[in-house]
Amino acid sequence: MSQSPKSPKPPTPDSGPPPTPPPPVPTSADVARLAGVSRATVSYVLNNAEAVRISEPTRLKVRRAAEELGYVPHAAARSLRAGHTRIVLLPTSHVPVGPLYSTFLNELQWALRRLDYTVVQYGSLGFTGDEAARAWAELRPVTVISLGEITLSARNVATLKRAGARAVITMGPAGVPGAHALVMDQREVGARAAAHLVERGLRRIGVVVPEEEGLELFSAPRLAGARSVAGAEVTRLPMAYSEESAAALAARWRGLGLDAAFACNDEYAMLLMRAFQDEGLRIPADVAVMGADDLLIGRLLRPRLSTVQIEMPTGDHLASLVDRAVREPSEVTQRHDLMAAVAVPREST
Repeated sequence: MSQSPKSPKPPTPDSGPPPTPPPPVPTSADVARLAGVSRATVSYVLNNAEAVRISEPTRLKVRRAAEELGYVPHAAARSLRAGHTRIVLLPTSHVPVGPLYSTFLNELQWALRRLDYTVVQYGSLGFTGDEAARAWAELRPVTVISLGEITLSARNVATLKRAGARAVITMGPAGVPGAHALVMDQREVGARAAAHLVERGLRRIGVVVPEEEGLELFSAPRLAGARSVAGAEVTRLPMAYSEESAAALAARWRGLGLDAAFACNDEYAMLLMRAFQDEGLRIPADVAVMGADDLLIGRLLRPRLSTVQIEMPTGDHLASLVDRAVREPSEVTQRHDLMAAVAVPREST
């Protein structure tokens, strides 16, 4: 007995048409065809190659074709051709560094982008030096700029270089063997502030240090700098960044026998200044107040806030140092002093 062929299974009521396959990923060959140029020209234009002269109209055609097709160069393929990535790894700061340093870091990132680097911020909260080096190395960065919050060792620098980093750059009070050092000596800030107060005859100085974790990276060396000034009698005064903590310090100020308050930055100084005024203390007749970082708002207060102005290099200057370290890698590391400080006397002292 013959068997009839099986009839196809009817579609279920819930089944719809088959899904539309995704469109093919555009390639550099597609861009070249649309722009009417060679693939090599596409590569030169989109990789910002400076060694090859290409007219601006041709560059514009290539960029427009890439935009129309939605073409994006493959970073991994470009890295294989170049022998290294264009990633500059910048560990994310986990301390409130304030407007001055935030502006500096933003300028640095923009300047690196203009030099065709990709800046990757990496959250490294809680990492040890060994953990951080291994985690950062996984991304194969061409450069790591460590802000100094994580203490690196020569072994950590070697780990990063074995993974392809052409340069490791540290920012902080001291260098690390094998890494370029961008030295920011915060002690000078405290020394300039204390010297200014001593010159005014204000020798008994209360140095206000933040209670918040992380800021000791700035406050500890500034306190040490103040203590290094001849004639200064320094008292360490912890204070949290809150109205309650500032008010509590102001309430006991008269019993401390101090002439002046140097807060480790302008924000803490302004908070304490307001608390002093609420307590009925006259500035500077009863207590002189000094800050650091020279924020604009300090000039708008009455009395205007005396401060320490910090001179730092531009983001373009630092980006050029990074670029040179990448293009000319060397075992000979360099030290660059990034910071100069000068006291700015105003009405509060």
